Amino acid sequence: MSETRQGPAFAPLYRQVRDTLVQRLIDGAWLPGAMLPSEFQLAGELGVSQGTVRKALDAMTAEHLLVRRQGRGTFVALPEESRILFQFFRLASDDGGRIFPESRVVARTRGAASEAERAILGLATGAEVWRIERVRHLGGTPVISERITLPLERFAGLGEMETIPNNVYALYSERFGITVARASEKLKASPADATAAERLGCAVGAPLLAIERLALALDGTPVEHRHSLCATERFHYRLEL
Repeated sequence: MSETRQGPAFAPLYRQVRDTLVQRLIDGAWLPGAMLPSEFQLAGELGVSQGTVRKALDAMTAEHLLVRRQGRGTFVALPEESRILFQFFRLASDDGGRIFPESRVVARTRGAASEAERAILGLATGAEVWRIERVRHLGGTPVISERITLPLERFAGLGEMETIPNNVYALYSERFGITVARASEKLKASPADATAAERLGCAVGAPLLAIERLALALDGTPVEHRHSLCATERFHYRLEL
């Protein structure tokens, strides 16, 4: 890499360095918990200044991909329960408290992807998916009924697991080498169907908050589609802008 870049077509050099380092995470060159080479070593390897490397590492730290430890170095972030869950989990109690969710899997099935699933996840005709149905509790109260859909090709070993942990994003990272980098969500009001009513203890037709999420891996490919129906009598969706 060179420090000199001209014209609007070029991304800032630190972004190019950031993209190069992220690709190493995608390729598995640096696993969760691994310590990165020093800024001096990376700068020499990439042919840029230490300041450029530092700015790239700062950007990755802000994205929760790296962790800086004072006096020790820079490490690939571990998929810690609180960090990952609260980065993507937006329900909070009406008194302002953040409650750690607990999950109960009620079904796990494998089947051909529907046309809608293929379109959302970018799958080819004939592709298969995993569908995970679960209920999530906050403070012991069932609050969320959801379905998670995953491409079978990227999560082939899921069928070998006896149980699926609460923090599936940690599972994706640790077992399948897939780090969820970002997600987009769509929200709308939706009446409770019979399944959601039974799981959440509400009446059929009761108003629920429907959240549709598409999660993307570090390389930008879709890896998870999630549809959640949330009871919000004591909870609300919280987003800080």
